[in-house]
Amino acid sequence: MAEVLLDIRGLCKAFGALQATDNVHLQILEGETHAVIGPNGAGKTTLIGQLAGNLRPDAGSIHFSGEDITPLDAPARSHKGFARSFQITSIYPEFTTLDNVALAVQAHSGHSFRFWRAARDEPALREPARRIVEEVGLGARADVLAANLAHGEQRQLEVAMVLATRPRMLMLDEPMAGMGTEESQRMIEFLTHLKGGLTILLVEHDMDAVFRLADRLSVLVYGRIVATGTPEEIRANPEVRKAYLGEEELE
Repeated sequence: MAEVLLDIRGLCKAFGALQATDNVHLQILEGETHAVIGPNGAGKTTLIGQLAGNLRPDAGSIHFSGEDITPLDAPARSHKGFARSFQITSIYPEFTTLDNVALAVQAHSGHSFRFWRAARDEPALREPARRIVEEVGLGARADVLAANLAHGEQRQLEVAMVLATRPRMLMLDEPMAGMGTEESQRMIEFLTHLKGGLTILLVEHDMDAVFRLADRLSVLVYGRIVATGTPEEIRANPEVRKAYLGEEELE
C-alpha cells in the first residue's frame, strides 16, 4: 500500500456567508495521479489556493510528507517539494524555452535573477534545464522564444518550469484550459509520460483527460468531498451522477 503524501484534514474556508470549502478531508497517495473534479462554484479554486499556500484556511490542516505545512507560504511549500502550475500560463514570453526553464532552475537554487545575463552561460543552470526541456518533448523548440510557441507548447513549458523545482508532488490547475482537441490529446500523452514518476494532483474540467489520467478521483460539490474512488467507482456512483457528471457524461 502506498504511503500518504498529502493529508488534508478538515479544511474550511468561508467568504462571508459562502462556505467555499466545508470540512474537506482528502488523502493523496505517493506516486498516484489524483483528480479533483466538480461543477463551477464547487470550491475547487479555493481548495487549490489553500493547498498552494495562497489562501489561509479558517480551520483544518495540511500535512505533506508527514509535516504540518499549514503555516507555510507558497515559496516555502515549493522548497518542500510541493509545486503548482496555474490555470493561466505564466511564462516569460521574451525568453526562449530553454531560458525559461533555466530561470526556474536558478530560482530554485536560490540565486537572484539580477545575474541572469551572466548566468546564461552557466552549465549548472543550462545542463539540467536542457534535460528537462528534452524530457517534456520541447527539445526541438529549445531556442524558440516562448511567445512564439503554440498554446499547448506553452503549457508544456510551464510544466517544465515546475519540474525544474524538483517537486515530489505536482499540482496541475486546468492544464487543458484553452486547448483544442489535438493540443489536449498531446497534453494527455505528455502527462501520461509523467505518471508514476511523481505524485500528481489534477484539477481539470476535461472528463476525457480526467478518466484517462487519474488513478483515483475526488468529487467536490458545494465545498464538500462527496465521493472518492477509482474512475470505475466514480462512474458508477449514483450520487456523483446526480450531483455532477450526469448520465450523458458517463456513457
